Amino acid sequence: QVQLVESGGGLVQAGGSLRLSCASSGRASSNYAMGWFRQPPGKEREFVATVSRSGGSTDYADYVKGRFTISRDNGKNTVYLHMNSLKPEDTAVYYCAARGALYTATFRANSEYNYWGQGTQVTVSS
Repeated sequence: QVQLVESGGGLVQAGGSLRLSCASSGRASSNYAMGWFRQPPGKEREFVATVSRSGGSTDYADYVKGRFTISRDNGKNTVYLHMNSLKPEDTAVYYCAARGALYTATFRANSEYNYWGQGTQVTVSS
């Protein structure tokens, strides 16, 4: 069992940057593959990025590739989402998710994750 808490959201102008954090408690985060998802206003939750247990494998949605970077610090039980060149269409509630996995595996689908945080709001103004 793991509990996830996101932080770092806020209001930023287009072109700006934010760093989201996802702190985990309970079982050590090194046991889990992690993902970031987002839910724009009036839309379904969508995949953003994922990182393997080791941090050695990552995967991104096309619409954030080259602008967002996922990373993790297992010593701090924290996963990060570095967001650069933000656009108004990045406005959403951002969620962190976790699931048990093989060491190098990554996952893109909502349904593949067992644990979710409460979300943090990111608003990008034009």
